[in-house]
Amino acid sequence: MKYRRFGRLDWPVSALGFGAMRLPHEEGDFSAIREDEAAEMLHYAIDHGVNYVDTAEPYHRGESERFLGRALQDGYREKVRLVTKMPSWKIEKPEDFDVQFEGQLEKLRTDRVDLYLLHSLQRDWWDRLKGLGVIGWLEKRMAEGSIGHTGFSFHDRPPLFRRIVDDYDGWAAAMIMYNYMDTDYQAGREGLEYAAGKGMAVVVMEPLRGGLLARRPPPGVAELFDGFPVRRTPADWSLQWLWSQPEVSVVVSGMSSMDQVRQNVASAEASETGLLTEEENALIDRVKAAYLEKTAIPCTDCRYCLPCPQKVAIPWVFEYYNMYEMYGDLKAARQHYAFLGPGASAALCTRCGRCEESCPMHIPIMDWLERSHALLGPEGEV
Repeated sequence: MKYRRFGRLDWPVSALGFGAMRLPHEEGDFSAIREDEAAEMLHYAIDHGVNYVDTAEPYHRGESERFLGRALQDGYREKVRLVTKMPSWKIEKPEDFDVQFEGQLEKLRTDRVDLYLLHSLQRDWWDRLKGLGVIGWLEKRMAEGSIGHTGFSFHDRPPLFRRIVDDYDGWAAAMIMYNYMDTDYQAGREGLEYAAGKGMAVVVMEPLRGGLLARRPPPGVAELFDGFPVRRTPADWSLQWLWSQPEVSVVVSGMSSMDQVRQNVASAEASETGLLTEEENALIDRVKAAYLEKTAIPCTDCRYCLPCPQKVAIPWVFEYYNMYEMYGDLKAARQHYAFLGPGASAALCTRCGRCEESCPMHIPIMDWLERSHALLGPEGEV
């Protein structure tokens, strides 16, 4: 296994982190983890040098932490940096900090986590947590030893990311969504460089865009990989592109099978900073451009269409429609759309037209919302 620097900490971290969010489970029941299979995967990764294990309170509907508490017995807990996250959306008063954290320690069967992240920070949640005194609470817990270091995971836009980084000098790490298709999405490359420049470790989530970049690419993209003299799987191209960047500390992959674990461990063992050549990076740029050419709706995520009077999550609806067009995975696009919930569905559109008046791209938003729901909604048809 290859190891990398974890920001300013004297804390060598495996290039690959084990993400406990997409463990094998029974069909139709995300909470029913197939524990024997999942434990075999986890132990294989640790036995092959993976020392970063990431989970969170809501993963597998609350069962991921419990699974890890059982699977990390018999000496495995001492071999890893155990990471979990505060459910930011559940914190309403200062007492909730201890209530949530103590419950997580109990599920994990430990008295200490090595890294505790504030989960999924966005503007409202960060301002509320800060106002409730989360920084003081974190420092108290670190002083007593139940938290080793702290950081945050992020799902918003670069200006807020920079503000959170600057609001506290004690952050050890930031976790961001980052892959070669999402260099300008959420924190993106800008956030990666900003946090690393402040001495923070940067933990990458969604390195394969939820598995979409590990699939056999669609026509127009596959030919680019197939015609290149260096041969790698689509997943390995994606991972090596990340590991080539010195600002990346660890890439967390949510693996669902032993084959995926073996393949990702092998990729990590072959990784190096600066591994990809100029020609290989140019190939990735061409692949990205080929994917983007498949985009149907020219939405730039400027969000001028928001707020919608009916609370339709317009940019996200369009993102998931484009996901289907780009990658051809209708099931994944529908799952993301369903996650928005009925309160943000395109079905709520009343065709008031406010969004189209504000759209700088002059997108016929109302028509695209209708089309998106027809494809991605419960009764959708291709």
